[in-house]
Amino acid sequence: MSELIKNESTSSESIQLNESEMFAQRRAKLDKWKELDIAPYGEAFETDGNIADVRAKFTEGLEIDVRVAGRITAIRDMGKSSFMDIRDFSGKIQVYIQKNVVGDELYSQFKLLDIGDFAGISGRLFLTKKGELSIKANKFKILSKALRFLPEKWHGLADIEQRYRQRYLDLITNENSVQIFRKRIEIIRYIRNFLTDRGFLEVETPMLQPIPGGALAKPFETFYHALNSKMYMRIAPELYLKRLLVGGFNKIFELNRNFRNEGMSRKHNPEFTMIEIYQAYGDCKTMMILVEDLISSLAENINGSKILQKKDGTTIDLTTPWKRVEYDELIKVYAGEDWFSLDKNAKIAKAKSFGIPISEAMTDGEITHEVYEKCVEPQLIQPTFVTKLPIELVPLAKHCKDDPSKVDVFELEINGQEISPGYSELNDPIEQKERFLKQHGENQDAGKMDEDFLCALEHGMPPAGGMGIGIDRLVMLITGAESIRDVILFPQLRPKS
Repeated sequence: MSELIKNESTSSESIQLNESEMFAQRRAKLDKWKELDIAPYGEAFETDGNIADVRAKFTEGLEIDVRVAGRITAIRDMGKSSFMDIRDFSGKIQVYIQKNVVGDELYSQFKLLDIGDFAGISGRLFLTKKGELSIKANKFKILSKALRFLPEKWHGLADIEQRYRQRYLDLITNENSVQIFRKRIEIIRYIRNFLTDRGFLEVETPMLQPIPGGALAKPFETFYHALNSKMYMRIAPELYLKRLLVGGFNKIFELNRNFRNEGMSRKHNPEFTMIEIYQAYGDCKTMMILVEDLISSLAENINGSKILQKKDGTTIDLTTPWKRVEYDELIKVYAGEDWFSLDKNAKIAKAKSFGIPISEAMTDGEITHEVYEKCVEPQLIQPTFVTKLPIELVPLAKHCKDDPSKVDVFELEINGQEISPGYSELNDPIEQKERFLKQHGENQDAGKMDEDFLCALEHGMPPAGGMGIGIDRLVMLITGAESIRDVILFPQLRPKS
C-alpha cells in the first residue's frame, strides 16, 4: 500500500512512499503541531449540523456563513490557494482556502494537513465556476491527526476480508457500504414506527438465560459466577415474550440480538438481529397480513418502489397479496408426486440423486426437510407463504384443525431464503409439555425443560399470533447485498493467526 507526499497531491512531482516512511512523515507533522502549541487532537468544534445540513443552507445570491467539520478525503495544492474535500456520514463538500484570505501563518499550518485528518472549517458558501457548492474558508482548525493513511481513493479495500475486519476504512472509501448501512438504519427506524403506530409496545427480555429455548439451535454457553450457574446466550426471546402475553401485554415486539453457535455462510452469522412480534387474539393469518403490509410498505418507503431489481436482471414484486402454498405441495413439485408414498430407503436414494448429503440416522421428516431447504427454498424468489409445516418442525405452534400432523404456521420465503416465520401460538400447557417431552426425548431430564414457561402457560395465555423477521436478511433483500456480512457492521470472522 502506498501514499503520495505533498499532502497526497496529484502533482507530477509527487513521490510514492512506503507505509513505514509515510507513518514517519505523519508522525513528524504531529510533532510540528505540538511545537506550534496547537493541540493535534483538538477540542470541541461547534458546527451548523452535518455536511448535508450545511449544503441545504445554500441559497444562490445570499451570503451564508457556515461552520462544518469532517474528515479530509482529498487535497489539491495549487500554490497560494488550495482545495480540499471533507466528508462525514451525510456526504462531502469542497473547501477553498486562499493564502491571502487566511494569512501566511494559517496557510502554513494548512500545509501540515494530510488526507485522513479531521478539520473544522468556518467560511462562506459559494458556487465555483464549474457549479460545485463549496466553502470559501476564513478559518480552519485541526481536530484530529491521522497517523495512518487511507486506502487508495478510487479502489477502496480490494481485500474483501479486510473490508469486514476494518469496516471503518470500508466506510471511508466505499460509498456503496455507506448507503447500505444508511438504509439499514432507515429500515430499523421504519419498522419501529410502523409497529408503534399500530399500538405495539417495544419490550426487552433477557439475553442471558438459564435454559435456551424458543428455537432449535445450539447455544453459546457461559458461566455466571455470582449465581454459580451455567447460562446461555439466548437463541430466541420467544418464551419470555409469551410470558408477557400471560401478564396482559397484548401487542408487543422486541428488536434485538440472538446468538446461535452454528456455522457461518452467506446467509448466516452466529450473532444476528431479529424482531419478534406477538399479538393477543390474533393467529397465523393475522401475522401474514401484518408482515405483507410491513415489508411491502417498507420497500416503497426506503427504495421508492415495491419492485426490487436483482443484479442478474430479474425482479422481485412485493405487491400484495402474496402467494400461499402448502409445504407438502411444494415437496411434491420439486421431489415428485410419489415422494410421501416412498419408504425411507427410497427417499434417501432420491435425495442423494439431488446431490443432498443424507445420513442414515435421519428420520423421514428430516430427510424431507433437507429436500425442502436444498431444492425448494432456493427456487422461491417471489414472496411466498409456505404453510402447514410438519408438527415436529415447530413445537411451539398450534396444530391445524383439519390435520393434527401439521401446524398452523407460515415460512415467508423471498429471494430463495426465509425472511420470516409466523405461527398461531400454542397456548395449551398440557399439549406444550407433551411437545417438549417428545422434542427432548422421554428420558430427558425434566429440569432442562423451561418449567417456568410451562407454569406461566398454566396461568392462562390468550390465543395469539406471533412471528419473527430476520433483520439482516431483510436488509439484504431491500439493499440487494449479496452476503449477510455486507449488512452487518462488524460480522464475526476467524481470528487472525
